[in-house]
Amino acid sequence: MSKTYTAVQGDMWDSIAYSKMGSVAYTDKLMRANQEHAGYYILPAGITLTLPDVDTTADDMSALLPWKQVSG
Repeated sequence: MSKTYTAVQGDMWDSIAYSKMGSVAYTDKLMRANQEHAGYYILPAGITLTLPDVDTTADDMSALLPWKQVSG
């Protein structure tokens, strides 16, 4: 079941993903679940976001955002 989070002034997508979902690797998943607010870099207070379920048994962490990937 998905949960919700109400943003406070200054919240950013990655900080919400980290604090509420457990990793910044879920930032993209969080943004996709809340596309109507994707135009914000820093979220205004009062926006209610849907926190998508995180499947801890799956390898969701392998789908890192491009700037989080390490090439080598």
